[in-house]
Amino acid sequence: MLMQGLVLLVVGVGIVFLFLSLLVCILSLSAKIIPKFNYILPDEQPRAKAQKAKTSGTKSSPEEEIVVAIAAAVAHQQD
Repeated sequence: MLMQGLVLLVVGVGIVFLFLSLLVCILSLSAKIIPKFNYILPDEQPRAKAQKAKTSGTKSSPEEEIVVAIAAAVAHQQD
């Protein structure tokens, strides 16, 4: 009975290994092939981000951006 368990273990692990290896090969192959056909359905161009209004011409610090985001969330929640 122990021998049957070991055989099932080896067969099961072997099947999973073969499946995952096949999956990696197919994904690698598709990553090389798909960009060649990108002209058929090209990706959308990224939209230009709106220019931030700068009052003094200096960049705001990350802390200031966090404060503004929290204030906007609180104001939106109160509506």
